[in-house]
Amino acid sequence: MREALIVWGGWSGHEPQECAAIIKDILEGDGFKVYVEHSTEAFADPSIHDLNLIVPIMTMSKIEKEEAKNLAEAVQNGVGIAGYHGGAGDAFRECVEYQFIIGGQWVAHPGNIIDYTVNVTKPNDLLMQGIEDFPYTSEQYYMHVDPSNEVLATTTFNGDHAYWIDGVVMPVVWKRKYGKGRVFYSALGHVAKEFEVPQMRTIFQRGANWAAR
Repeated sequence: MREALIVWGGWSGHEPQECAAIIKDILEGDGFKVYVEHSTEAFADPSIHDLNLIVPIMTMSKIEKEEAKNLAEAVQNGVGIAGYHGGAGDAFRECVEYQFIIGGQWVAHPGNIIDYTVNVTKPNDLLMQGIEDFPYTSEQYYMHVDPSNEVLATTTFNGDHAYWIDGVVMPVVWKRKYGKGRVFYSALGHVAKEFEVPQMRTIFQRGANWAAR
């Protein structure tokens, strides 16, 4: 049986506890044995090297050096990591090693909650099959991203809230490698209710299973 660890905490505005419960149900439905922890201390546990998947939900949190080191080594050695929105893309701002794993870091969401479009760029990828471009209402994440990411979906900024980024095409969903580990990230999912959007939920579910091999 595949085993997954969800570690939740950080900024409460992203509803990390509620989202952790939803993801736990998703993963258990896919046959995972799921462990849930509420402290970054879990990342320092040597047993994480035996997992198939880690899901961090830790917006704006801090991680200790040894915790980050053990997490990075686990992923390098083949443990998958799957994350979404600020829970993964805006966690541990001071830890560049963690940002190197994820492949990006949030820097802005001009206009806050707005309507925008998610454009599928690789419709033939297993993670995106059957999913077409779709409208979305949430924070439109502007991120600094790793050019080695394999981008699966993007969004285009219109400049209404920051004129100088008009026309910028920004990655929304990507997958990548970190050592032997598979890394999946989706910028969608500001609050728990967004998991009710079929495309968002499906993309995350597929991404998590892909990362876990």
